Amino acid sequence: MSGDQTAPPVSTIDPYEYLQIIQNSDGTIKRLYEIPSTPAAPDHNGSSPVITKDVTLNPNHNTWVRIFLPRQALDNTSTNNSVGNTKLPLIVYYHGGGFILLSADSTMNHDFCFNMALQLSAVVVSVEYRLAPEHRLPAAYHDSVEALHWIKCTHEKLLRDFADYSQCFLMGSSAGGNIAYHAGLRASTAVGDFEPLKIKGLILHHPFFGGSKRTESELRLVNAPVLPLCSTDLMWKLALPIGVDRDHEYCNPTVGGGFDHFDQIRELGWWVLVTGCDGDPLIDRQMELVEMLKKKGVKVEAQFNEGDYHGVELMDATKANALFVFLRHFLEKCC
Repeated sequence: MSGDQTAPPVSTIDPYEYLQIIQNSDGTIKRLYEIPSTPAAPDHNGSSPVITKDVTLNPNHNTWVRIFLPRQALDNTSTNNSVGNTKLPLIVYYHGGGFILLSADSTMNHDFCFNMALQLSAVVVSVEYRLAPEHRLPAAYHDSVEALHWIKCTHEKLLRDFADYSQCFLMGSSAGGNIAYHAGLRASTAVGDFEPLKIKGLILHHPFFGGSKRTESELRLVNAPVLPLCSTDLMWKLALPIGVDRDHEYCNPTVGGGFDHFDQIRELGWWVLVTGCDGDPLIDRQMELVEMLKKKGVKVEAQFNEGDYHGVELMDATKANALFVFLRHFLEKCC
């Protein structure tokens, strides 16, 4: 055999052990690792720079949202005796976890949203959606859109008094970036149904996409310490509808040239921001999405950093602060 052919890299990681899950005979999973969580702190008279409050979304689905409001907004209201001058951009955030793990109250997600609300002077609504495989896709997409309808209709004062509904952004990290993308596609076809909520753009932070054919970055980083390829394969297997492969539209946004809904996004003038890094096995997927959106005429901005790893800003406060500076400029440009 000639020596100029190199065998594809082989995974050396057990995905079940990596993800700390056991598959049950009924198709559900047992999650072995108890992920640290942080309770909400709704005390308006406390010392925390950000007020947080949990509100039920759909009791039948056990879904809810966590609202993050910078305390400075309350202080401004007290000074001005009016809420009209204190309204802040609204970011609807969907957490990551490969559709199967984590929660809106997981400490890493709580801290990220807490600091984002503070650094961007924005109201953040973090959505607790149903997880797979107990609730396979599109359940999370349905929950993500239901959250937008809830925001539109709610009388919750933290939103009605302080959130600028005309400056709304859908954002997600990893699998949450995938959810924000699909929520945006769905919302773009029925913008009138969400008024007075007006979406200005999508923020896809290290979005989680895939496909049947391996990319260069997936092969290069097959055994990456963060998000090895075997773990993404398993998460898609547990999250996608039974019987479909990774070229399903939920997983691969570029299959068949993408969705027709891009026409609406282009006509609405929404911006789409995609962030990533070349230490992430998913970077090739993310870059392919950017190129497809550009070809569709969608207004796109991209930031791909050297090094780092998937979801680094959720683990590294310094990296997160740099991201928030970038996001502040992006929000100002869109608004």
